[in-house]
Amino acid sequence: MLGYRNQQGIQRGVQQGQRVVIENLLKARFGELDEQLSAIIEPLLSLTPKDLTSLLLQLSQLSREELLARFAEQPS
Repeated sequence: MLGYRNQQGIQRGVQQGQRVVIENLLKARFGELDEQLSAIIEPLLSLTPKDLTSLLLQLSQLSREELLARFAEQPS
């Protein structure tokens, strides 16, 4: 049981680290993390690693509106 709890803790730590990286990238790109940008963090975290990497590589070329539109089109 301890091993399972350790795994859960590690997984939470990894997810928290990914969240911080995404938040910092969005802040660096758009200057602030408002309610709309904050709302797309969970959907970003749910992307596959390949899709997330691809999107993050495109981030410097996307406008705020384009980024938000990508997630507005996806069903919740």
